[in-house]
Amino acid sequence: MAAAREIRAPQVVDLRQLPAQSLDTMLDLEVSEWQTLLGWDFRPSADLVRRFVGMQSLSGYALLSDGVTAGYTYFVAEGEKGLIGDLYLVETQRTAANEALLLEAALGDLFGPCCVSRVESQLMMLRMRERDSLPRAEFLAAHPRQFMVMDAARITGLKPGRAARKALVENWSPRRHEEAAQVIEAAYQGHIDGEVNDQYRSAAGARRFLANIMQYPGCGLFFQPASYVAVDVWTGRACGVCLTSMLSAGMGHVTQICVVPSLKGSGLGYELLRRSL
Repeated sequence: MAAAREIRAPQVVDLRQLPAQSLDTMLDLEVSEWQTLLGWDFRPSADLVRRFVGMQSLSGYALLSDGVTAGYTYFVAEGEKGLIGDLYLVETQRTAANEALLLEAALGDLFGPCCVSRVESQLMMLRMRERDSLPRAEFLAAHPRQFMVMDAARITGLKPGRAARKALVENWSPRRHEEAAQVIEAAYQGHIDGEVNDQYRSAAGARRFLANIMQYPGCGLFFQPASYVAVDVWTGRACGVCLTSMLSAGMGHVTQICVVPSLKGSGLGYELLRRSL
Protein backbone atom coordinates (compact mmCIF):
# COMPACT_ATOMS: atom_id res chain seq x y z
CA MET A 1 0.00 0.00 0.00
CA ALA A 2 1.46 3.34 -1.05
CA ALA A 3 2.21 5.91 1.62
CA ALA A 4 0.02 9.00 1.63
CA ARG A 5 1.65 12.01 0.01
CA GLU A 6 2.72 14.56 2.58
CA ILE A 7 0.86 17.85 2.24
CA ARG A 8 3.28 20.71 2.78
CA ALA A 9 2.10 24.12 3.91
CA PRO A 10 2.87 27.00 1.54
CA GLN A 11 6.14 28.73 2.30
CA VAL A 12 6.70 32.50 2.23
CA VAL A 13 10.22 33.52 1.20
CA ASP A 14 12.01 36.79 0.47
CA LEU A 15 11.98 37.65 -3.24
CA ARG A 16 15.69 38.40 -3.04
CA GLN A 17 16.36 34.73 -2.33
CA LEU A 18 14.89 33.64 -5.67
CA PRO A 19 16.27 33.68 -9.21
CA ALA A 20 14.17 35.74 -11.60
CA GLN A 21 13.40 32.74 -13.80
CA SER A 22 11.60 31.02 -10.92
CA LEU A 23 8.82 33.61 -11.35
CA ASP A 24 8.41 33.12 -15.10
CA THR A 25 5.48 30.67 -15.15
CA MET A 26 3.57 32.59 -12.49
CA LEU A 27 4.14 35.95 -14.21
CA ASP A 28 3.03 34.52 -17.55
CA LEU A 29 -0.23 33.44 -15.90
CA GLU A 30 -0.67 36.91 -14.40
CA VAL A 31 -0.09 38.53 -17.79
CA SER A 32 -2.78 36.26 -19.26
CA GLU A 33 -5.29 37.13 -16.51
CA TRP A 34 -4.80 40.88 -16.85
CA GLN A 35 -5.37 40.60 -20.59
CA THR A 36 -8.45 38.39 -20.25
CA LEU A 37 -10.15 40.25 -17.40
CA LEU A 38 -9.17 43.86 -18.12
CA GLY A 39 -7.79 43.98 -21.66
CA TRP A 40 -4.56 45.16 -20.04
CA ASP A 41 -1.12 44.25 -21.37
CA PHE A 42 0.72 43.52 -18.14
CA ARG A 43 3.95 42.46 -19.85
CA PRO A 44 5.86 45.74 -19.25
CA SER A 45 5.13 45.53 -15.51
CA ALA A 46 6.01 41.83 -15.40
CA ASP A 47 9.29 42.56 -17.17
CA LEU A 48 10.15 45.19 -14.54
CA VAL A 49 9.47 42.64 -11.79
CA ARG A 50 11.79 40.14 -13.51
CA ARG A 51 14.47 42.79 -13.93
CA PHE A 52 14.49 43.94 -10.32
CA VAL A 53 14.19 40.43 -8.90
CA GLY A 54 17.18 39.49 -11.05
CA MET A 55 19.08 42.43 -9.53
CA GLN A 56 17.98 41.33 -6.03
CA SER A 57 16.67 44.85 -5.50
CA LEU A 58 12.91 44.28 -5.19
CA SER A 59 11.49 44.18 -1.67
CA GLY A 60 8.76 41.60 -1.35
CA TYR A 61 7.83 37.99 -0.81
CA ALA A 62 6.96 34.93 -2.85
CA LEU A 63 4.67 32.09 -1.87
CA LEU A 64 6.07 28.66 -2.72
CA SER A 65 3.85 25.61 -3.08
CA ASP A 66 5.85 22.37 -3.22
CA GLY A 67 8.88 24.47 -4.09
CA VAL A 68 7.20 26.21 -7.04
CA THR A 69 6.49 29.95 -7.05
CA ALA A 70 2.71 30.30 -6.85
CA GLY A 71 2.35 33.94 -5.81
CA TYR A 72 4.17 37.10 -4.87
CA THR A 73 3.87 40.62 -3.57
CA TYR A 74 6.29 43.52 -3.66
CA PHE A 75 6.49 46.90 -1.99
CA VAL A 76 8.49 50.11 -1.75
CA ALA A 77 8.95 52.57 1.09
CA GLU A 78 8.98 56.29 0.32
CA GLY A 79 9.81 58.13 3.51
CA GLU A 80 6.95 57.51 5.92
CA LYS A 81 4.71 55.95 3.27
CA GLY A 82 4.73 52.42 1.92
CA LEU A 83 3.28 51.21 -1.39
CA ILE A 84 2.31 47.61 -2.09
CA GLY A 85 2.70 47.46 -5.85
CA ASP A 86 1.10 44.10 -6.57
CA LEU A 87 -0.14 40.89 -5.02
CA TYR A 88 -0.89 37.91 -7.21
CA LEU A 89 -1.50 34.20 -6.71
CA VAL A 90 -2.08 31.55 -9.35
CA GLU A 91 -5.68 30.36 -9.43
CA THR A 92 -5.04 27.05 -7.64
CA GLN A 93 -3.44 28.86 -4.69
CA ARG A 94 -5.66 31.96 -4.62
CA THR A 95 -7.20 31.61 -1.19
CA ALA A 96 -7.89 34.17 1.51
CA ALA A 97 -5.34 32.44 3.73
CA ASN A 98 -2.56 32.65 1.15
CA GLU A 99 -3.37 36.27 0.30
CA ALA A 100 -3.24 37.07 4.01
CA LEU A 101 0.16 35.37 4.32
CA LEU A 102 1.66 37.59 1.62
CA LEU A 103 -0.07 40.76 2.80
CA GLU A 104 1.00 40.26 6.40
CA ALA A 105 4.59 39.61 5.34
CA ALA A 106 4.67 42.87 3.38
CA LEU A 107 2.94 44.88 6.10
CA GLY A 108 5.25 43.44 8.74
CA ASP A 109 8.28 44.79 6.88
CA LEU A 110 6.71 48.14 6.06
CA PHE A 111 5.52 48.90 9.58
CA GLY A 112 8.58 47.23 11.13
CA PRO A 113 12.05 47.75 9.62
CA CYS A 114 10.84 50.34 7.09
CA CYS A 115 9.12 52.39 9.82
CA VAL A 116 6.31 53.74 7.63
CA SER A 117 3.16 55.24 9.12
CA ARG A 118 0.91 54.78 6.08
CA VAL A 119 0.53 52.10 3.41
CA GLU A 120 -1.35 52.53 0.12
CA SER A 121 -2.28 49.91 -2.43
CA GLN A 122 -4.68 49.12 -5.24
CA LEU A 123 -4.63 45.35 -5.64
CA MET A 124 -6.59 44.50 -8.78
CA MET A 125 -6.26 40.71 -8.45
CA LEU A 126 -7.06 40.42 -4.75
CA ARG A 127 -9.80 37.89 -4.08
CA MET A 128 -10.45 38.96 -0.48
CA ARG A 129 -13.15 41.60 -0.73
CA GLU A 130 -14.36 41.81 2.86
CA ARG A 131 -12.47 44.46 4.79
CA ASP A 132 -12.60 42.52 8.06
CA SER A 133 -10.88 39.50 6.52
CA LEU A 134 -7.74 41.47 5.62
CA PRO A 135 -4.68 41.55 7.90
CA ARG A 136 -4.65 44.44 10.39
CA ALA A 137 -8.21 45.27 9.38
CA GLU A 138 -8.69 47.50 12.41
CA PHE A 139 -6.33 50.03 10.82
CA LEU A 140 -7.66 49.70 7.28
CA ALA A 141 -9.69 52.14 5.21
CA ALA A 142 -11.08 50.45 2.08
CA HIS A 143 -12.43 52.38 -0.91
CA PRO A 144 -14.23 50.25 -3.55
CA ARG A 145 -13.59 51.19 -7.18
CA GLN A 146 -15.65 50.89 -10.34
CA PHE A 147 -13.89 49.88 -13.55
CA MET A 148 -15.75 51.85 -16.25
CA VAL A 149 -15.55 50.93 -19.92
CA MET A 150 -16.77 52.78 -23.02
CA ASP A 151 -16.95 51.16 -26.44
CA ALA A 152 -15.13 53.09 -29.15
CA ALA A 153 -18.23 53.00 -31.38
CA ARG A 154 -20.02 55.39 -29.01
CA ILE A 155 -17.30 58.03 -28.96
CA THR A 156 -18.18 59.67 -32.29
CA GLY A 157 -21.63 60.50 -30.93
CA LEU A 158 -20.28 62.68 -28.13
CA LYS A 159 -21.03 66.32 -28.93
CA PRO A 160 -18.89 69.27 -27.78
CA GLY A 161 -19.82 70.37 -24.28
CA ARG A 162 -20.93 73.79 -23.14
CA ALA A 163 -17.43 74.54 -21.85
CA ALA A 164 -15.82 74.05 -25.26
CA ARG A 165 -15.58 77.82 -25.81
CA LYS A 166 -14.75 78.82 -22.22
CA ALA A 167 -11.20 77.50 -22.12
CA LEU A 168 -8.49 76.72 -24.59
CA VAL A 169 -7.79 73.00 -24.78
CA GLU A 170 -4.31 72.10 -25.95
CA ASN A 171 -2.37 68.89 -26.30
CA TRP A 172 -0.22 67.90 -23.34
CA SER A 173 3.23 69.46 -23.18
CA PRO A 174 5.91 68.89 -20.51
CA ARG A 175 6.05 72.66 -20.03
CA ARG A 176 2.66 72.36 -18.30
CA HIS A 177 3.97 69.83 -15.78
CA GLU A 178 4.19 72.26 -12.84
CA GLU A 179 0.83 73.87 -13.60
CA ALA A 180 -0.79 70.44 -13.89
CA ALA A 181 0.57 69.52 -10.46
CA GLN A 182 -1.03 72.66 -9.03
CA VAL A 183 -4.34 71.81 -10.72
CA ILE A 184 -4.29 68.33 -9.17
CA GLU A 185 -3.52 69.70 -5.70
CA ALA A 186 -6.38 72.20 -5.92
CA ALA A 187 -8.87 69.75 -7.45
CA TYR A 188 -8.49 67.09 -4.75
CA GLN A 189 -8.70 69.28 -1.67
CA GLY A 190 -11.35 67.60 0.51
CA HIS A 191 -11.93 64.88 -2.11
CA ILE A 192 -12.04 61.18 -1.23
CA ASP A 193 -9.21 60.45 -3.69
CA GLY A 194 -6.96 62.62 -1.55
CA GLU A 195 -7.53 60.09 1.22
CA VAL A 196 -6.70 57.20 -1.11
CA ASN A 197 -3.54 58.75 -2.63
CA ASP A 198 -1.70 61.28 -0.51
CA GLN A 199 0.25 62.51 -3.56
CA TYR A 200 -2.87 64.47 -4.52
CA ARG A 201 -2.65 66.57 -1.35
CA SER A 202 0.33 68.70 -2.38
CA ALA A 203 1.93 70.09 -5.50
CA ALA A 204 5.14 68.21 -4.68
CA GLY A 205 3.23 64.93 -4.41
CA ALA A 206 1.34 65.65 -7.62
CA ARG A 207 4.64 66.25 -9.41
CA ARG A 208 5.79 62.78 -8.33
CA PHE A 209 2.46 61.31 -9.44
CA LEU A 210 2.81 62.88 -12.89
CA ALA A 211 6.39 61.67 -13.23
CA ASN A 212 5.37 58.14 -12.27
CA ILE A 213 2.52 57.79 -14.75
CA MET A 214 4.68 59.15 -17.57
CA GLN A 215 7.80 57.10 -16.85
CA TYR A 216 6.52 53.76 -15.53
CA PRO A 217 3.98 51.24 -16.91
CA GLY A 218 1.88 50.77 -13.77
CA CYS A 219 -1.04 52.67 -15.34
CA GLY A 220 -0.23 51.67 -18.90
CA LEU A 221 2.12 53.47 -21.29
CA PHE A 222 1.59 57.25 -21.25
CA PHE A 223 -0.14 58.38 -24.46
CA GLN A 224 0.60 62.02 -25.16
CA PRO A 225 -1.54 62.37 -28.34
CA ALA A 226 -4.77 61.89 -26.34
CA SER A 227 -3.68 63.86 -23.25
CA TYR A 228 -4.93 67.43 -22.88
CA VAL A 229 -4.63 70.54 -20.76
CA ALA A 230 -7.36 73.18 -20.40
CA VAL A 231 -5.98 76.71 -20.24
CA ASP A 232 -7.80 79.69 -18.75
CA VAL A 233 -8.36 82.22 -21.56
CA TRP A 234 -7.68 85.17 -19.23
CA THR A 235 -4.67 84.02 -17.23
CA GLY A 236 -3.08 81.55 -19.63
CA ARG A 237 -2.72 79.13 -16.73
CA ALA A 238 -3.78 75.48 -16.72
CA CYS A 239 -7.20 74.94 -15.17
CA GLY A 240 -7.83 71.28 -16.02
CA VAL A 241 -6.04 68.16 -17.20
CA CYS A 242 -6.94 64.84 -18.81
CA LEU A 243 -4.07 62.38 -19.13
CA THR A 244 -4.24 59.03 -20.86
CA SER A 245 -2.30 55.84 -21.44
CA MET A 246 -2.47 52.75 -23.62
CA LEU A 247 -3.11 49.49 -21.79
CA SER A 248 -2.85 47.32 -24.89
CA ALA A 249 -3.52 47.52 -28.62
CA GLY A 250 -7.00 49.02 -28.93
CA MET A 251 -7.46 49.65 -25.19
CA GLY A 252 -6.92 53.12 -23.73
CA HIS A 253 -7.09 54.33 -20.15
CA VAL A 254 -7.76 57.71 -18.53
CA THR A 255 -5.11 57.93 -15.83
CA GLN A 256 -6.12 61.35 -14.52
CA ILE A 257 -8.88 63.87 -15.12
CA CYS A 258 -9.60 66.90 -12.95
CA VAL A 259 -10.37 70.63 -13.08
CA VAL A 260 -9.82 73.44 -10.60
CA PRO A 261 -12.60 73.86 -8.00
CA SER A 262 -13.95 77.09 -9.53
CA LEU A 263 -14.75 75.28 -12.79
CA LYS A 264 -16.24 72.09 -11.39
CA GLY A 265 -19.72 71.58 -12.81
CA SER A 266 -18.98 73.83 -15.79
CA GLY A 267 -18.69 70.99 -18.29
CA LEU A 268 -14.95 71.44 -18.70
CA GLY A 269 -14.23 67.93 -17.43
CA TYR A 270 -16.66 66.50 -19.99
CA GLU A 271 -14.99 68.41 -22.81
CA LEU A 272 -11.52 67.26 -21.78
CA LEU A 273 -12.72 63.66 -21.59
CA ARG A 274 -14.52 63.92 -24.95
CA ARG A 275 -11.37 65.10 -26.67
CA SER A 276 -9.23 62.41 -25.08
CA LEU A 277 -11.68 59.71 -26.11
